[in-house]
Amino acid sequence: MQKILSLLRKASTTYSLIENGDKIAVGISGGKDSLTLLYALNEYRKFAPEKFSLVAIAVDLSGGKNDYTAIKEFCKKIDVELNIVPSNVFEVVFEIRKEKNPCSLCANMRRGLLNSTAKALGCNKVALGHHKDDLIETFLISLFFEGRLSTFKPKSYLSRMDLDVIRPLIYCDEKDILAVSKDFPVLENICPVDKKTQRQNAKDLIKNLDKLYPNSREKIFNALIHTERYNLLDN
Repeated sequence: MQKILSLLRKASTTYSLIENGDKIAVGISGGKDSLTLLYALNEYRKFAPEKFSLVAIAVDLSGGKNDYTAIKEFCKKIDVELNIVPSNVFEVVFEIRKEKNPCSLCANMRRGLLNSTAKALGCNKVALGHHKDDLIETFLISLFFEGRLSTFKPKSYLSRMDLDVIRPLIYCDEKDILAVSKDFPVLENICPVDKKTQRQNAKDLIKNLDKLYPNSREKIFNALIHTERYNLLDN
């Protein structure tokens, strides 16, 4: 966890993610990334130069099929308020709309519920558990399926909601998150398309690239975060 905290602090300092007086809503999917983020932020605020508060928000996509008992105990143990938002997102996406490519609609609906709940709770920032591998995967998905060079930012402002979205784990490797989250109450993923998405394909592609060209993953990451490492045609 020490490495995670060090990289979290680096990200916060580099991109001004956390500031005095922040009330941060941590989006809890129930997976290893979001639980690690919640735990790390709670540990970080014990020694951080900034004074900030936390709440946790879990959007239940399953219509009540997910069991949050262990996550409730986890949040109680670290003394962070947990808010569970009921929804029928899975029903809308898979049964009513029958989406062939469900991830985009699901993500949009989930984000909408997360952000509106954060706003209602008086938060000025929403923290998401995206890490280094997610950044690279999003770039590859955008490149190969959208034909553009794009990925998410460590910090972005939602003008309609007057909320900042921050990603404090941006420097963290997924393997390190996996190592520290072994004892966390990770929720079973009941999404019907789990591990059958373009993101999973991007994960597999990165693994193959690293075998073929050692350290290619790190080079892609460094190219993405370094503002001067580009040589593209001007418009």
